[in-house]
Amino acid sequence: MSKQSGRGRVAGLPEWDRCAVMGVVNVTPDSFSDGGRWFDTTAAVKHGLQLVAEGADLVDVGGESTRPGASRVDETEELRRVIPVVRGLASEGVVVSVDTMRASVAAQALAAGAALVNDVSGGLADPAMIPAVADAGAPFVVMHWRGFLEGGNVRGVYADVVAEVVDELHARVEAVLAGGVSPDRIVVDPGLGFSKEADQDLSLLAHLDRLHALGHPLLVAASRKRFLGRVLAGPEGAPPPARERDAATAAVSALAAEAGAWAVRVHEVRATADAVRVARAVEGAREEGNAPGASAPRPAHTPTGEPAPPDAHRGGHGPSGAEGVR
Repeated sequence: MSKQSGRGRVAGLPEWDRCAVMGVVNVTPDSFSDGGRWFDTTAAVKHGLQLVAEGADLVDVGGESTRPGASRVDETEELRRVIPVVRGLASEGVVVSVDTMRASVAAQALAAGAALVNDVSGGLADPAMIPAVADAGAPFVVMHWRGFLEGGNVRGVYADVVAEVVDELHARVEAVLAGGVSPDRIVVDPGLGFSKEADQDLSLLAHLDRLHALGHPLLVAASRKRFLGRVLAGPEGAPPPARERDAATAAVSALAAEAGAWAVRVHEVRATADAVRVARAVEGAREEGNAPGASAPRPAHTPTGEPAPPDAHRGGHGPSGAEGVR
């Protein structure tokens, strides 16, 4: 089975021929990497359209920062930030995801044209979320989450981070299914950076196959996160600012695409759009090379160093000058 078929399809969303690219529009003053840049509705819609022009397949709109230490905004303010942007992008034909932990915001965003709900709490922050998503029949991203990050990481202690994240995601998916969300509309996300240290994030990236075993399409959201800063800084250096981690983000996007991720969520789209397309081209070449009847390349020389004889089945000519037989 190819990785493309193994990525799965999310009912209610387009089907892409490769790992999809989800661009980020933060309508917030305090997001960790671009807070305040797109806080105005007009600027946010314009930015979302620019991300699509650069290669985004869908755009994730959020009005509440989830960075460590961020305080929650109230419901009225989140609605004020998010709904006009969702409506504006959807009216332009953009596939929109709404990034929210509130059922009321999710419901109004879906009514305004959003196609996907991306809840970093996986429905734990608001008990009304799962019923709202189920009633709407919307696709739903279930992220691994251990609680709000106010005051720093929450319960970021693991004996085996991969096994525990897989087990906890499995339990959460079962709860979401029990709440009425269709299995073909569930996406899982390992929650990189949420209650996890850099080495734990890297371990999860190294074992995405274990997350695939959950049986649902996989979203990888590594963009500009702290663990990339730690990798780039080395053991003693200072991590570069978040907006200087885009090349590292594109590298992770290529790795995630190669590992069969359904989508990657990124702030800077162009480099990642290129990365996932290259990964798909390499994947296609590998599949073609493994197809039945594909022949291995012939060596240019024999073991003794003499030129190899012409390949008869390619129509070469033998020593007698006779045309090779197929």
